[in-house]
Order: sequence, then structure tokens, then C-alpha cells
Amino acid sequence: MAWSILFVAGLLEITWAIGLKYTEGFTRLVPSVITLVAMAGSVILLGFALKSLPVGTAYAVWTGIGAVGTATLGIVLFGEPATAMRVASIALIVAGIIGLKLVT
Repeated sequence: MAWSILFVAGLLEITWAIGLKYTEGFTRLVPSVITLVAMAGSVILLGFALKSLPVGTAYAVWTGIGAVGTATLGIVLFGEPATAMRVASIALIVAGIIGLKLVT
């Protein structure tokens, strides 16, 4: 159950990271509220996951999910470059997340 909670926390991290782009410096109300709610939810769920997962593993996986999702959506939504090095780096983060899951 803790891994599922951690996964949802990671998805909320992606939501708030992408949401920051849409807030335009927190000058737009709806994207700003969604971003702030996602921030709070992400951290709260991380806290719940930490009840049974090691802090180093949970934090690394949480930020890894956020980094992979945000980088991928940056490519898809904002036309950021999808260079071979960038894609390979994202793949390495995914490999690290999988590795941490397997050893925990």
C-alpha cells in the first residue's frame, strides 16, 4: 500500500511542477490553486508512505517520479528537445526507481 501512496504522491509532484508553468508566476487563480493543492497533497502522501518505507528510498523514488514525469511532459506539452542524451538520462532515472523498488 505504501508504494501505491508513494506513486500517487509522485503523480501529484508532476502535477504541481507542470502547474507552475501554467500559473504564470502565480498570477492566474485556477492554475495557482490546483498547483498549491497538488503540492500539499504530494507532501502529505509522501509523509504517509514514510510510515513504512525508508526515507532515502521513498524520497528518491518520489523525486524520481516527479523528474521523469515532468521532463517527459516538458517534451510533450512544451516542445522541449528530446535529444538522445535527454531520453537516456530519463531512462537512467527510471532504472534507478526500479532498482530502489526491487531492493526495498
